Amino acid sequence: MAVAYIRVSTDEQKLGPEAQRATIEAWAAHEGVTVAAWCVDAGVSGGSEIDARPALAAALVEMRQHGAGVLVIAKRDRLARDVYIAATIERTVTGLGARVACADGVANGDTPADAFLRQILDGAAEYERALIRARTRAALAAKRARGERTGELPYGYRLAADGLHLEADDAEQLVLAEANRLRAAGLSLRAIVAEFVRSGWLSRAGRPFALTQIARLVRPEVA
Repeated sequence: MAVAYIRVSTDEQKLGPEAQRATIEAWAAHEGVTVAAWCVDAGVSGGSEIDARPALAAALVEMRQHGAGVLVIAKRDRLARDVYIAATIERTVTGLGARVACADGVANGDTPADAFLRQILDGAAEYERALIRARTRAALAAKRARGERTGELPYGYRLAADGLHLEADDAEQLVLAEANRLRAAGLSLRAIVAEFVRSGWLSRAGRPFALTQIARLVRPEVA
């Protein structure tokens, strides 16, 4: 029995959720393993701690409930892009009497060589994350030098034609209004997430809203 964990960050989309799921499903079919639950962290950095990953926390709960012996990921860097965090997650899974397995089959063994290779992969993932961040900072600096707007656009707004100013996005304004209406009606953030899923509201990325995203949509005076 296994629980699948999928992670997609905002700055590197080379292995999207559909591709990760397909890789894990192929592994499960080959190994004759049943995947009891699928947990997806969308827009979560590889440097995020466990408590900043709602789907990973849910996956650990699912492992306890199902007695799963494996937390399966598509490839090693989906676990983390930080050596310390990857080790922390792996120790947490080991503490449940389970193991982490990569669907690509790399370094899944329990030999000293496999353990060493996992450390190398984690270090390489951390290095690649640092490169991505460096490239992003350089690109933002170049945009600022040209007088262009930088930074994430606040939800509910889009960039105007001049490339500098913001203008209201009617569709996102409706989502904002609905989130705040539900919060004012007394719904918890998790209840709002569930209601958004039921109603078919989607994020900018075309995926269901995560708890952290809903928290950002709700006005402080309503929260």
